[in-house]
Amino acid sequence: MLEKGVNRIEWAKTHMKVLGKIRERMVKEKVFEGLKVGMALHTEAKTAVLALTIQEAGAEVRLTSCNPLSTDDSVALALNEKYGLETYAKKGQSNKDYYNSLNKVLDIKPDYVIDDGADLIFLLHTKRKELLGKVKGANEETTTGIMRLRAMAQEGALKFPVMSVNDAYMKYLFDNRYGTGQSTMDGIMTATNLVLAGKNFVVAGYGWCGRGIAMRAKGMGADVTVCEVDAIRAIEAKLDGFAVMPMREAARHADMIVSATGCKDIVTAEDIKVMRDGCVLANSGHFDNEISKAALEKLSKKHRKVREMVEEYQLKNGRKVYLLADGRLVNLAAGQGHPVEIMDMSFAIQALCLEYLDFSAQTLEPDVYDVPDHLDDMVARIKLETMGIRIDRLSKGQQNYVRSWREGT
Repeated sequence: MLEKGVNRIEWAKTHMKVLGKIRERMVKEKVFEGLKVGMALHTEAKTAVLALTIQEAGAEVRLTSCNPLSTDDSVALALNEKYGLETYAKKGQSNKDYYNSLNKVLDIKPDYVIDDGADLIFLLHTKRKELLGKVKGANEETTTGIMRLRAMAQEGALKFPVMSVNDAYMKYLFDNRYGTGQSTMDGIMTATNLVLAGKNFVVAGYGWCGRGIAMRAKGMGADVTVCEVDAIRAIEAKLDGFAVMPMREAARHADMIVSATGCKDIVTAEDIKVMRDGCVLANSGHFDNEISKAALEKLSKKHRKVREMVEEYQLKNGRKVYLLADGRLVNLAAGQGHPVEIMDMSFAIQALCLEYLDFSAQTLEPDVYDVPDHLDDMVARIKLETMGIRIDRLSKGQQNYVRSWREGT
C-alpha cells in the first residue's frame, strides 16, 4: 500500500504543472519558514502535493480529511511514512474518530488553517477557543464552507480573516464545473457499473457543480432534468437544453438522482415514496444531509449492501432504491475525486492565498475575503503557459478605448 500511495502522489505531482511552477519559487524562498499550518482537506494524491508544497516551503504541516469517506489510505500512509508529514485521515472513520483527527491537527497550534467545509474552523470557534489567539487566518475551499463562514461573519462570530478560495475564478469555473462533473460520473460508474446513456438523470441544483454534472451526464447520453429553487438558474438550465421541474415531479421518472446543492433535505420522504423501482441516489454536495437517510430507513422494510458503495433499500411499497456511498460525496467516496489538472489550478490558488494571508493578515479584519484578481490572473497565465497556449494582448489604443467614454458612433 505504501508504494501505491507514493506512486499516486508522484503521478499527481508530475501532472500538477501550475502548482509546480509556484512551488519552485516558494521552496527557493522558503516563504512559509517557521509557520504551522493545519489542514482539513480530502486526503488524496492532489491534496498531498499541496501539503508537501507547503511543507517544502518551510512550514510544519498536519493534515486530516474533511469527510469521513474521502481519504485514500495509501496516500495517508505514504505521507506519514515516506514524506514525514503528520496525517491523521483514515477512510471510513466514525464521527468520533473524524473529530478526534481534526483535534489532532489543531494540537499543532496552527498559525493558519486550510479547510474544506469549515469543520476545522468551526471547531476552533467552539471547542478549541483557546487556540483562536494564535490563528492568523484561514483558506476555505468549498461552497458549503463559505456559506457557513459568511453566516458566521454576518453574526460577528468569525474571529480571523478567511480567504474564499472557492469563489476564485480559477477555482469554481473549473474545479466546481469540470472537476465535479467528471469526478461525479467516475464515482457513480465505479460504484454501480451501470450505463448512463438512456437513463433519466436528475440533477438537484444548477450552480457550478450542478452545471458540470448535467453537462457530463448529457454528454454520456442521459436525458437530464434539473431541479432548482433559483428562478434565474432554472431559466439558464432550460435554455441550456435541460428539462426543469420540481423534485417531487422529477422523482417519479428518475433512474438516477444526484444532489449538488450545499443545502439539506433535497430528497425527502415524499420524493422517495414516488420513486420508480431501481432508482439510484447519489450526492455530490459536501455533507451527507442532502438525501434523507432517515426517511430511507423509515420507509424501508430492510436494506443491505449489494456492492462496496451501494446500499439497497427495499421500500414498504415493494420498490427498491439504491443509495451510493452512504449519501456522502460520491466523487470521492466511490471515485478518485477531481482530475489532477483541475485540482492543480485550485491548489495553486490555495498556496498563493496562504502566502497572501501571511503577508496581509495583520491588516485584515475578521471577515470572508475574495481572492485578489492578480492571483487569479497569475494562475490563469501559468496554466496557459503549461498548455503551450498564447493569447492576444490589447494594444495601447485598445486599452485607451475600453477606458474611455468619448468614442461612440
